[in-house]
Amino acid sequence: MFGYYRVAAAVNRTTVANPQKNAQEILSLIKEAGDKEVSVVVFPELTLTGYTASDLFLNQTLLAAQNEALVYILENIKPIDTIAVIGIALLEADRLYNCAAVLQRGKILGIIPKSYLPNKKEFYEKRQFVSGRDIVRTTTQLMGDEIPFGVDLLFGDGKDMTFGVEICEDLWAITPPSNHMASNGANLLLNLSASNELIGKHEYREELVRTQSARCMAAYLYSSSGVGESTTDTVYGGHAIIAEYGTTLAQNERFQMESHLISADVDLQKLRWLRLNEGSYGDARRKKTRIIPVGKLPEISKLQREIDPTPFVPSKYTDKTHRCEEIVQIQAHGLIKRMTHAHISKAVIGISGGLDSTLALLSTHKAFEIMGWDSRDIVAVTMPGFGTTSRTKSNAVKLCEALGVTLKEIDITSLSLEEFEAIGHDPDEHSVTYENVQARARTSILMNMANSEGGLVIGTGDLSEIALGWSTYNGDHMSMYALNSGIPKTLIRYVIEYFKHNETTAAILDDILATPISPELLPHSDDTICQETEEIVGPYELHDFFLYHFIKYGAKPQKIRYLATKAFDTKYDEETITKWLKLFLKRFFTQQFKRSCMPDGPKVGTISLSPRADWKMPSDADVEAWIRGL
Repeated sequence: MFGYYRVAAAVNRTTVANPQKNAQEILSLIKEAGDKEVSVVVFPELTLTGYTASDLFLNQTLLAAQNEALVYILENIKPIDTIAVIGIALLEADRLYNCAAVLQRGKILGIIPKSYLPNKKEFYEKRQFVSGRDIVRTTTQLMGDEIPFGVDLLFGDGKDMTFGVEICEDLWAITPPSNHMASNGANLLLNLSASNELIGKHEYREELVRTQSARCMAAYLYSSSGVGESTTDTVYGGHAIIAEYGTTLAQNERFQMESHLISADVDLQKLRWLRLNEGSYGDARRKKTRIIPVGKLPEISKLQREIDPTPFVPSKYTDKTHRCEEIVQIQAHGLIKRMTHAHISKAVIGISGGLDSTLALLSTHKAFEIMGWDSRDIVAVTMPGFGTTSRTKSNAVKLCEALGVTLKEIDITSLSLEEFEAIGHDPDEHSVTYENVQARARTSILMNMANSEGGLVIGTGDLSEIALGWSTYNGDHMSMYALNSGIPKTLIRYVIEYFKHNETTAAILDDILATPISPELLPHSDDTICQETEEIVGPYELHDFFLYHFIKYGAKPQKIRYLATKAFDTKYDEETITKWLKLFLKRFFTQQFKRSCMPDGPKVGTISLSPRADWKMPSDADVEAWIRGL
């Protein structure tokens, strides 16, 4: 389903040195995973015998019992499509290897030996096992079958999933095998582990799994031995973790007395395309690998993953103060560098009482605070026109007064009328010409004011408007430094909320946040806004959602629509989402010419549309293939 796969990490209750009893627990969890439409489930290290069997691994009886239990599992999973990865001890060429066996529908698809064997403090694996890190391009005989064997094995479904397997200490090594697996295309990494519990170790373990998933641009499944392992000298808590590209999606409670599993839906299609869009993945050295095809996998009937409707806005778990301060610091220091380099001491900014100019003013004011510059050198210009309401104008004035900046008012009505007369435009014809004349008049005033004051014009247009081309070419499209160009509308709201901690401006910001978004270019009759942007181009929360998935990993329109229906479940129906998605795509393609010559501005998040850095696109590309996809 659009590249989503349900995966699981299982922790079975272990009985040391009793493979048959362990096999029953394992089989029960495999069946549960199958019922839950799980594609791949990973188990702890040396699952059938227990990790702590110690020198019993050197006894023929234990290995024979393990292999009998393995046959029992294989016989009973023949009807199940779910792939199970369990830990076994393998005797090969008179050497014993600690291995992972990949099982599906009664077959062993491949066996991967452990590369790095811990042999210090409480661990003495080299007493029983040897490393398999040099084993490649070979097979092993097990239960009458010739089975691929080696550290060069990857497993794929021929679609979006390719997975590789490492074992416990492999992850803790300087160069984990999963690095090479990922560089060869594995976007799902599995780890069978036996990591004992020490004070604080679980936090470090989770961080290790999470950061490895980020480094490899992959999903990472981790399962560690649990209750039932020997407590002669160590205790095992059964830690299970599922991470995706630096985010922990699921994690269990340790020390559970019964067998259990955790599951999550991972977006492997997204991970594949992120590797094209971000980082230096393509420069990673490839090694020769064997891709083992897997059989038919369970299909997800209903996605069980929460889709964030505001992907640009930090999650509710993020420290808002810290994140907003970081955003404002990026803006402020970008502006400081530009002004100091140009030897300019004044900033000129058009103030409308709307969201964008409010954040640009607040961040400019922050820059002046950092440098100890006089806030009166911020020249804020309010330029009322035909559509300006007293509410927005009043909020603009009050905010400027509260911040102590220099405020100037220049009415553009007469200037616009003169322009209409000069070009022969009827003022009663409220066309795009009527609107754009006003927008360009304001920009002309700001540019000329900057020359007069020896200042720098601060652009207020945001990333959402840049994506939609919702600006007047050479009007509000242009500035001397586009301070908001890396921040989408949904994030601008979030940052302005943060500024409400200042009691002096809190009430003003509350009203600005509650004011409908409008360019205020069309005349009104009762001092209320009659031109609401979101009624014309659609809700910005939808457009920001579309923008994120379209740019971040090049998602197809069909997938974007599907995810939007999940994210905005009861708020917008599919017909409404499709309508605005089509408009987004058409405007994004047709308005590239404005982005091709946009002014400099600081990148704030992972997505930017600057033609000098993040986004290069011909201005005359055709959108038909994207629209047809819907």
